[in-house]
Amino acid sequence: MNGLRETALRWQAERRPAVVVEVLHTLGSVPREAGTCMLVAAEEVHGTIGGGHLEWQAIADARALLAQAVPAAARPEQRIALGPSLGQCCGGVLTLRFTALAHSAPASWPVPAPRFHLQLYGAGHVGRAVVGLLAGLPCRVNWVDERESEFPPGPLPPHIERVCVEPVQAEVAAAPAGAFYLVLTHSHALDLALAQAILARGDFGWFGLIGSATKRARFEHRLRERGFDAALVARINCPIGLPGIKGKEPEVIALAVVAQMLQAAGGEPAA
Repeated sequence: MNGLRETALRWQAERRPAVVVEVLHTLGSVPREAGTCMLVAAEEVHGTIGGGHLEWQAIADARALLAQAVPAAARPEQRIALGPSLGQCCGGVLTLRFTALAHSAPASWPVPAPRFHLQLYGAGHVGRAVVGLLAGLPCRVNWVDERESEFPPGPLPPHIERVCVEPVQAEVAAAPAGAFYLVLTHSHALDLALAQAILARGDFGWFGLIGSATKRARFEHRLRERGFDAALVARINCPIGLPGIKGKEPEVIALAVVAQMLQAAGGEPAA
């Protein structure tokens, strides 16, 4: 929704003709929840209301309105029974509202609550791949590395913040309670220092540490030697990523660990 909101504001400033298609009400099994929006212009679409025949028909209806140059703020709402009307197997019922973008107020659209607040340590290959996936998700990310040169050039989405600081483990204290931590640095010594700082807080929602089962065993031994409770140490996810996703390419690791964080944020037990 954040990216859609920014696009809508830009199109408004450019006076670009477009229609906002909004899922207004839902009943039963439907592809997307109430409040979901999609922007439709003559040659471009942003967002999705669930795909399939429903979305295809909504885009066609929105473009028909654009072709007619309808000046009204909105057209009558459409109530759609997905099974009888469109042959979709969801079987639920939803109501769509079509509003001219010029008469909409995207600045007041609700901002979705972040699924998690993540402190991501390390701007190497895996860190970059993780950030690429998180760019389109509702979350809050502090991307931390002591090496300014490791961050890729160019702007990041507003919900992802670069933090270049030394020592990086000092940044752990700035995270909110229940934050997620993902440690992907270039140094085992730095990984260990970060692990100590994160475990010392003890209030993390999820903690992932890149490495093998051998690295985990060594870190468990060292952390217990430093007085950390075994149950707390056991909460470290190392190796990272959902099981069954094989491959050591940065993009594969990133997919597996982002899926794991989404699972943890949804209340499911992290693997």
